[in-house]
Amino acid sequence: MSDAPPEPAPAADGGWQALPPRALNMFVLVNLLGWGVAAVGALIPIGVLMPSKSLALTVSLIVLAALPLFGVWLARKQYRYTRWKLDSDGFALRRGNLWRSETRVPASRVQHLDLKHGPLERRYRLATLVVHTAGTRNSAVSVTGLDEADAETLRDRLAHQIDDDDDA
Repeated sequence: MSDAPPEPAPAADGGWQALPPRALNMFVLVNLLGWGVAAVGALIPIGVLMPSKSLALTVSLIVLAALPLFGVWLARKQYRYTRWKLDSDGFALRRGNLWRSETRVPASRVQHLDLKHGPLERRYRLATLVVHTAGTRNSAVSVTGLDEADAETLRDRLAHQIDDDDDA
């Protein structure tokens, strides 16, 4: 009988796990707010630089609609193309579609692990797992939007792998 934490449910995509659907709601809200603030911030230069008031009004309305919509589109892509995997070698994170990045953290390089729960993450029962690694370049890998239970399981399993490596 092992005292290792249980594994997350297996995924059909070679072990790559998707974020929970609740993460999409959080990503959309964060991007909508961020790009909405950028749109409002763009109104001052538009009003000052546009030669006519009617043109300034038209451009302002377009910006107020387009930037938040772009944020929603970006959030959906961020959600859709973020995957994680934990196996016997360590932790892996895959992000992006057009510019895909895949980060692999061998269990032997993990120094310590943090779980973060911001207000929106608590609202949606999500967490951010931060895997701190040995070395200086990109010394931490952060995964936002994990299900709370999955984040805790990942933390515990990685910590267990570290303990096993230390014992060997």
